[in-house]
Amino acid sequence: MEALQQFLYKIRLVPRLLDSANWTDKEQEIVGEHFRYLQKLLADNRLILAGRTQNMDETTFGIVILLAESEEAARHVMENDPAVRQNVMTAELYPYRVALYNSEWK
Repeated sequence: MEALQQFLYKIRLVPRLLDSANWTDKEQEIVGEHFRYLQKLLADNRLILAGRTQNMDETTFGIVILLAESEEAARHVMENDPAVRQNVMTAELYPYRVALYNSEWK
């Protein structure tokens, strides 16, 4: 079995969704699917961390740090994230390695 590697994908809302007036029930539903997708990765022990900045302007972004067998497998996970697949968010993939971790933080 191949050792798991760490990857980070950075996600950004598509520009039109930076204005909350442009959100519809459909985008809300897709973001719910996105969250459930990340919960499934966590349950499958593939997610290390996921979160987002708290600002809502052109600088806002989220990150997902995950474990995958290869860059191709990580790209597959990223591209199948419902928010990416359904064009609510754009994503970029990077090889990554957690260097330090505070195991006391909850």
